[in-house]
Amino acid sequence: MAELTLSPRSAFLEWHPLATRELTVSALENLTMASFAAYRGKEDALREAISATYGAVLPDGAARVTGNGIAFVWAGPGQWLAIAERQDGRDLEMELRAHLAGIASVVDHSDGRVVVRISGPKARAVLAKGVPIDLHPRAFSPGSVAITHASHIGIILWQTDEAPTYEAAMFRSYADSFAHWLFESAAEYASANT
Repeated sequence: MAELTLSPRSAFLEWHPLATRELTVSALENLTMASFAAYRGKEDALREAISATYGAVLPDGAARVTGNGIAFVWAGPGQWLAIAERQDGRDLEMELRAHLAGIASVVDHSDGRVVVRISGPKARAVLAKGVPIDLHPRAFSPGSVAITHASHIGIILWQTDEAPTYEAAMFRSYADSFAHWLFESAAEYASANT
């Protein structure tokens, strides 16, 4: 019997990276992700463990914080999504399970979600075509998070810097639909000088 060999595949079947002076769109495909939530009565212990281990204070509301190479994104009341580069075999599910044993549930999202980065002076204009929230800097700035949708696709959206740079996480099965909407929305900037 022949041995079956599995290899990773992109969630984006028809992805065409975009990089102009005004807009850059890229898929972040080398990430490890895990969601976590405190067990009943353990939220203070969870917050203390994250602070002690990663030097980050978990946000109480819609915000993103970083610590020791990990971003912690608010994903709902008492829930967070941890995201990091997958370097040297790093696995956030296993890492967090070790640090949060007995105080929180941890679920791997590395193969279940994808993250897309949209950056540059026209990023806000592109997202505004399908994201029904106010992205003006007075309402949405670095560290802001929203659980929303882009066109018809549920996403968690956050802003990482003033460029502006946004990142959107979605379920893997919606990656191509999101990419189709995004590139249609970005079409007017795709031919700009690179």
